[in-house]
Amino acid sequence: MISEAEKAKLHVGYKQALRALSEDKVCKVFIAEDCDEHIKEGINKLISEKNTPLFFVPTMKELGNICSIEVGASCAVVLK
Repeated sequence: MISEAEKAKLHVGYKQALRALSEDKVCKVFIAEDCDEHIKEGINKLISEKNTPLFFVPTMKELGNICSIEVGASCAVVLK
């Protein structure tokens, strides 16, 4: 899902994702299905404007593991 090369360009967390999306610096978006609804809505609003690919991960814990962090993550983006 996220290659080793992409991990170097990974930004984890809602605020970092929103900032990168608004600056049009994102090539992929990952959202945990069990995160808060306002996070999903905020991210979905921006990606629909930018036509950025969106991938869902079942849990925040699983997304955190994919991102190589010790805690859960609501969302993550891969920079261009």
